[in-house]
Amino acid sequence: MGEHGANIEEIEPPGPTAIFQPRTLSFRERFFPEATCAEWNDWRWQLRHRIRDIDTLSRFLRLSDDERTMDNHGMKGFPMSITPYYASLLDQENPCQPLRRTVVPHIAENVCSPGEARDPLGEEHDSPVPGIVHRYPDRVLFMVTKFCSTYCRYCTRSRLVGNGNHTFFNKVQWERAIAYIESSPMVRDVLISGGDPLTLPDEKLEWLLSRLRRIRHVEFLRIGTKVPVVLPQRITPGLARMLKRYHPLWISIHFTHPDELTPEVHGACARLADAGIPLGSQTVLLAGVNDNLDTMKRLMHGLLKIRIRPYYLYQCDPIVGSAHFRTPVKKGIEIIEGLRGHTTGYAVPTYVIDAPGGGGKIAIYPESMVGRDGDDLLLRNYLRRGYRYPDPGSKLGSREPSKLVRRQRRR
Repeated sequence: MGEHGANIEEIEPPGPTAIFQPRTLSFRERFFPEATCAEWNDWRWQLRHRIRDIDTLSRFLRLSDDERTMDNHGMKGFPMSITPYYASLLDQENPCQPLRRTVVPHIAENVCSPGEARDPLGEEHDSPVPGIVHRYPDRVLFMVTKFCSTYCRYCTRSRLVGNGNHTFFNKVQWERAIAYIESSPMVRDVLISGGDPLTLPDEKLEWLLSRLRRIRHVEFLRIGTKVPVVLPQRITPGLARMLKRYHPLWISIHFTHPDELTPEVHGACARLADAGIPLGSQTVLLAGVNDNLDTMKRLMHGLLKIRIRPYYLYQCDPIVGSAHFRTPVKKGIEIIEGLRGHTTGYAVPTYVIDAPGGGGKIAIYPESMVGRDGDDLLLRNYLRRGYRYPDPGSKLGSREPSKLVRRQRRR
């Protein structure tokens, strides 16, 4: 697939300190001729050279009228930011390319549709202290930064991230959030998110992990990130070694499309997996991006090949200006039906809607239990064939099990 992506079938496992040149070399030489290969592969260089305005972006892409007419803050003030690495994956001519649609502002973001909201999931109502969302009894979301290296145009937290001060939450806020976790003995699981926590320097991230690990009732930690996809250079051997010290630690990575499965991403995820960190993926279903079975199957199969377990497929949240990304729910059900039974169960994520107003994640399943006939449950399999399962259930009284055994013996 050349400069705009790599076919996962052709990826060979890279070495732990591999320096990547071939796929991005022409892009780097054309648009960043002053940058050495070592600089290109330095995550701090990538952050310093993020593309953050339409005029700069027009140097790399032939913008459509719907892209060019946007200012630098689409979606009600949500900024644009794209790492040079991720820009190298974008089609320079085609505004409908899936990856390009996810990061380049579009005039459709200015349309506010019914049901959309600034905080559709009601996170602010479940925030006892700044940076903490405590929605489920035994776990909390800990937002440690407002910063991402690359902003997805459908971001649920566009109201928070990237606006105003593009820096980390300060340590005073962290301490207050940690104090809340310490005072909540029911919390056994902390999801560190943001923004993107892997944009923090190693020492700041380790400070957070070490403080949380000292809380006796916190049993395990999770990190939610898109950094391995948009800034794979950040996943250095040193970072992997540091993270390894804080097991049990899990990482959920936001993937969107199989074109993101490049050799660089493979190398980044290999370093994390080799450090013993279980990796899961979270994907948002997006119209015109990944809302077809072939694309989703290629993504899920590609993730398994690089040791990432597909976890969630999200229905796109109704944030302001997101109607052009949202699909009918039946489309997600069709995709799950097309995966289940037709490929390994490991490749089938759970399709969920994060309920507007703070109801939490609700799993949406294809209809497989179609009714009852007497004591039999009527089922439908992945080929839509009907089957019966004996299920007397609550009809059995205290003496009924022995009658059932006698009936089975007579057969």
